[in-house]
Amino acid sequence: MAGHSKWANIKHRKARVDAQKGAAFAKFSREITIAAKEGGADPTANFRLRTAIDRAKAAGLPNDNINRSIEKATGGNDAENFESVVYEGYGPGGVAIIIEALTDNRNRTAGDIRSYFNKYNGNLGETGCVNWMFREEGIVSITKNNTDRDELFEHAINAGAEDFITDDEEYFKIITLPENLQTVAETLEKAGFKLESAEITRSAENTINIEDAPIAKTLLKLLDSIENHDDVQQVYANFEIDDTLIEGLE
Repeated sequence: MAGHSKWANIKHRKARVDAQKGAAFAKFSREITIAAKEGGADPTANFRLRTAIDRAKAAGLPNDNINRSIEKATGGNDAENFESVVYEGYGPGGVAIIIEALTDNRNRTAGDIRSYFNKYNGNLGETGCVNWMFREEGIVSITKNNTDRDELFEHAINAGAEDFITDDEEYFKIITLPENLQTVAETLEKAGFKLESAEITRSAENTINIEDAPIAKTLLKLLDSIENHDDVQQVYANFEIDDTLIEGLE
């Protein structure tokens, strides 16, 4: 979930733990199946599939699960028929939320998502109600360990990167236009850099600072409920919460 950087880091750690328990395996498997179905089963020729596999492996998804997910994409009539759906709405405090899901039953997924918004003082809106508050961008993450910052910066900019972010604790972040993500990522790989991830994401143009503890608590419960839904792949929200408040809520 993209929000305040500290909360995002907490969610990333939680995702790794959940994956080890098997809770997130279905999400990774589903993304691999969709990527293989749309772009082919060869990771070397399908950038989306390759990055999906890389993320799944980083989270601990076994190779057998990965192979079965790819096989589902070429299974003919037996293949699962998922489609991409985007939901938009407002959470407590007026926070804008975008949800990307892969589902085989639109009505079921929409009903579940709507129930979460209702339960936690939010409002599931119409398509386009908050999309204008976010911009799509590519982001390549490379661990800071044993990585030469200046060399990485030079290669990234020469490859067409838009920005270079260094304030993350663990990773250098290279920002690209969505259409340039594959070129930048592959250029950096050829230069010898090991990519932690490469994906299209959404960044908020402006953020809302949440200072009220009850609102923050309800908002985070809403986001947690959404993210735990099997069909939900990504959640984006335009909020910031002070580190001390986050720590108090943990």
